[in-house]
Amino acid sequence: MDKNLPEWRREGDEIRRTVTAPDFPAAIRIVDEIAVKAEELNHHPDIDIRWRTLHLTLTTHDKGGLTDLDFTLAAIIDDIAAKHGA
Repeated sequence: MDKNLPEWRREGDEIRRTVTAPDFPAAIRIVDEIAVKAEELNHHPDIDIRWRTLHLTLTTHDKGGLTDLDFTLAAIIDDIAAKHGA
């Protein structure tokens, strides 16, 4: 995986990361900020919320795999998660 995205792992045509937030409200704030950035980029991750644990998956469905946009959004997600102590 990309040395600049150490928290992400590649699985086939996707990259995945699990984020553990300090608590449930923080997890929801992280998702809310990701949603805003995803909408700006018109690129939307799959997000599974389990209490304070977020499972995130990125791929570019209409391109049939990973693109630069996936890695751009992954870096943004890392910054958002870090800002919230995750």
